[in-house]
Amino acid sequence: MNTRIPASGPSLRRALTGSSFGTRLFLALTVVVVGCAVSAWLVASALAPGIFHDHLGQAGIDHNSSEAAHVEQAFTRAIILAWGLAIAIAVLLALAVSWYFTRRVQRSLTAVTASTARIADGHYDTRVPSPGLGGEFDELAATVNELARRLDATETTRRRMLADLGHEMRTPIATLDSYLEALDDGIRTFDDDTRAVLRAATHRLGRLAQDITAVSRAEEHLTRIRPVPTTTGALVTTAVDAVREQYDSKGVAVHSRIDDSAAVTVDPDRLGQVLGNLLDNALRHTPNGGTVTVTSRRVDNGHAEIAVADTGDGITPDHLDHLFDRFYRADAARDRRHGGSGIGLTITRALVEAHHGRIQAHSEGPGRGARFTVELPTAGY
Repeated sequence: MNTRIPASGPSLRRALTGSSFGTRLFLALTVVVVGCAVSAWLVASALAPGIFHDHLGQAGIDHNSSEAAHVEQAFTRAIILAWGLAIAIAVLLALAVSWYFTRRVQRSLTAVTASTARIADGHYDTRVPSPGLGGEFDELAATVNELARRLDATETTRRRMLADLGHEMRTPIATLDSYLEALDDGIRTFDDDTRAVLRAATHRLGRLAQDITAVSRAEEHLTRIRPVPTTTGALVTTAVDAVREQYDSKGVAVHSRIDDSAAVTVDPDRLGQVLGNLLDNALRHTPNGGTVTVTSRRVDNGHAEIAVADTGDGITPDHLDHLFDRFYRADAARDRRHGGSGIGLTITRALVEAHHGRIQAHSEGPGRGARFTVELPTAGY
């Protein structure tokens, strides 16, 4: 009669596969410790008798004498007792340390797993505490926390974008709806004025869609920055030359004053976009006959400063802190009548910060102009 004995290997593998990492690590360390103990015992058992008999011969004691038998028996008992006790203590200590270590590792991995699960469920405010198990685990916790922070920022941006988009779309959609309804009812005819209003509304919607995409990419640092060595003087000259014709057509003077051209490492295209936004903003709020001045100078803290100052509408103090918020318009100087979408300065700030710089706004009040200052680290800082 043949009795088939089930193979234990696959069952053991399945059991280990379903167990936790800490359990498998503890079992692996146990096998290593026990294997070391057995190996030490086998080596001692193989080498010790030969060495012992060799020393008996050198001492002139006959291997077959009663003295040799008595000494060998004493030696054997001493070896068994000493080695057995030492190996048992070593194994217990090693297993205790292994158990403590695996428990620490298991708790840390469990915390990371639970945190990533919460992050996956949308709880982006979740953070993993430092496990204190070494640099690698601290780096893992920091990476998970940074992932959660970025997801939180992305989700916040997404929600604000949706809210802002809904808010900004109301006016052009309402205009389109009212004019189309008036056309259907025969109240208005499709003349040049109606065509111009409808085109302006659709153009505003298209510009809004472009601005939403641009600020989203800028705020989430998805806009690629390709820094190259250049100077603030070159940036100012290029930006002023690009808008001079536009300024001349409105009757606004634009000047550049380069007190000190500092060396910087920036993306000229992105900084050109920054200065272009500031110059466009200044032109919208500076009346005919006004002046806009772009200056460049070096400041004492290892930074270069580029300022765009106008003699236009000015800004009240309570609006200065909100100018860089998405779709924000001061209700007097920076309103919808100037045609701005309220998003250019937000993009400008995001691009400046992507270059490790900062931007500030200053105004003495309504009718006294405004000054926007961009600070950039100079080369070597």
